Amino acid sequence: MRARSRLGVLLAAVATLAGAVVPVAAAHAAPKSPDTAVLDGARLQQTKLRLDHGDPQLTRTLKNLTARADNWLTQGPWTVVDKPKPAPGGDVHDYLSQAPYWWPSQPKTADNPWGCPYVQRDGQRNPEVDTGTDRQDVEKVFDSTYDLSLAWYYTGRKQYAEKAATVLRTWFLAPGTRMNPNLDHGQFIPCKYDGRAIGIIDFSQSYTSVLDAIAILNTGAPGWSKSDRTAMLDWNSDFRDWLKDSSFGKEEGAAQNNHGTFYDMLLAGLAYATGDRDLARRTVLDARARRINPQIAADGSQPQELARTRSWHYSTFDLVAYTRLADIGRHVGVNLWSYRGPDGQSLFKAVDYLLPAATGAEPWPYPELEFHRFAASDVVHAAADAGDRAARAAVPKLQTPPGGDLWALRPAAEQLDSIAG
Repeated sequence: MRARSRLGVLLAAVATLAGAVVPVAAAHAAPKSPDTAVLDGARLQQTKLRLDHGDPQLTRTLKNLTARADNWLTQGPWTVVDKPKPAPGGDVHDYLSQAPYWWPSQPKTADNPWGCPYVQRDGQRNPEVDTGTDRQDVEKVFDSTYDLSLAWYYTGRKQYAEKAATVLRTWFLAPGTRMNPNLDHGQFIPCKYDGRAIGIIDFSQSYTSVLDAIAILNTGAPGWSKSDRTAMLDWNSDFRDWLKDSSFGKEEGAAQNNHGTFYDMLLAGLAYATGDRDLARRTVLDARARRINPQIAADGSQPQELARTRSWHYSTFDLVAYTRLADIGRHVGVNLWSYRGPDGQSLFKAVDYLLPAATGAEPWPYPELEFHRFAASDVVHAAADAGDRAARAAVPKLQTPPGGDLWALRPAAEQLDSIAG
């Protein structure tokens, strides 16, 4: 059934349930369907209508979302230009982050202020990375604009939209505070690298949420002007081209683990959001043989992720990228969920592999420094929505994430136990 037809049926049903003998046209005016890259705009539209008509379950969930949005109203905006030192090269508008799992191996002295050389400790986060760079601030930009735009869409409260617009303009658009559209200095290692391709994951793991936030605001949000929309489209087009054509982008695209999956998700999302639907479609199609075949085993396990010290986190993390990539594919006519590799690999199998631990039925049998059962909740929801019976049966047994289960309002997977790296 087409989305418009479903919408008419929903409106008629709501009017009937309410006992109102009125034409459908007299019911609430239909909200606009945002042209989101990951989220299903028609589904958001229908959810908004259900909220407008007092759906009690959605109303309870909305309180969790607006609590998050209210928290952002008193924070930010943030900018790349206020870090203590600019990125290597000296341009304060360049984004800078530090490799999270690299640590000094020597005492810090006047002659060796960083304590170089740095050595790797996989899965152990160096607290230095949260000071002096842009990493923490950019995550706040991503999270706040997503929460605020969704809260505005569902409630109509202009303060949410105006705050999201201010955050976006400050970080990406205003001449004095804007970020350059590149990641040349992501995850640098002191005394070793001024930046690395691997740093692209700072954006690839979450930036599609910003793309969807922009699409939501583009439906007519107060405080978000036509010039803002045009400038943001230009920024995203430049960033898309950097991601596609730069040496760092090509190197990250060749990665064999979650970095490669997230790269595809970001490239496809940017391509869709900037109007290059052919590139978006090719990227999703190529992920079948390029990602699923080598990265997911016949039993559904993800060997590259199981080898990590945080195997549960990275197994769920990679599936966040896959499920969001499948969401983008839906918009360009590709059903990634239906794909089966030569050994039977599939996204359904990969999610089902996690179900015993996700439901608490069995312990997770691989190394994990900090196990959080709720980390799998969103990817299980995604598989259930895509038609996986085992996942659908598992949904009532999932652990609720901190802050509540927001799936009904933003049905696209997030990394719920987020760590950096």
